[in-house]
Amino acid sequence: MTVETSGARKRTRSTFTKAVLALAGIALFISFLSLGTWQVQRRAWKLDLIERIDQRVHAQPVAVPAPADWPRISKETHEYLPVSAQGRWLEGRSVLTQAVSELGAGFWLLTPLQQADGSQVLVNRGFVPTAERKAFADRIAAAAPGTAGAAAETVAVTGLLRLSEPKGGFMRENAAAEDRWHSRDVAAIAAAKGLAQAAPFFIDQGLPGQAVAENQWPRPGMTVIQFSNTHAVYALTWYGLALMVLLAAWLVVRHERRAREDAAA
Repeated sequence: MTVETSGARKRTRSTFTKAVLALAGIALFISFLSLGTWQVQRRAWKLDLIERIDQRVHAQPVAVPAPADWPRISKETHEYLPVSAQGRWLEGRSVLTQAVSELGAGFWLLTPLQQADGSQVLVNRGFVPTAERKAFADRIAAAAPGTAGAAAETVAVTGLLRLSEPKGGFMRENAAAEDRWHSRDVAAIAAAKGLAQAAPFFIDQGLPGQAVAENQWPRPGMTVIQFSNTHAVYALTWYGLALMVLLAAWLVVRHERRAREDAAA
């Protein structure tokens, strides 16, 4: 009579169980491999985008897109494009939107620029620290009664074209009725301020490398040109998971082989 010690005999899995495990392993392996490859492709796209943007921001400014060109504006072709525009400030229709910059917490001062063709383009004139907010809010309020038209003098503005930032920011929604803004939502600001022909973008006034006075408010030229590029980490993660699936499959096959050998013995 043979006495079996505990765990000496290993049971083999049923054919159905092995089929399910095989299909699940194949599906996971293909999925992880595909996701890793997709991240590799995204990384190549992101590096190309960063290179194109770096070349774009150092190019010579061009005229701000006319209304006929607005439908063709996209992130890939126009974001951070140096542009120049001329017009008259609509000071009384300015807004202060919440901001966090290298100078700390504060606000961006956005003022519509009335152009000669009748269109308006919002201009981010720069950063205003929290301590200066009341002074600028009072200035906007004081200009409001006289802003059915525009300011008398024509000004020239140079900066980087930026796309709208809809739906609020800082985990808070914009409150147009209360004139509280947490993002540079061009369409919402234009509607709240009665801008009938506002461009679907805004201009960050100032260009990289331009000299700015230390105590100048608003402070222009503070555009942060930064892109997150963690695709390599994600690719390695997905490929690592695919490798773990292969390792798990090898362990299952080894277990089954030993179980068959034990059963035969």
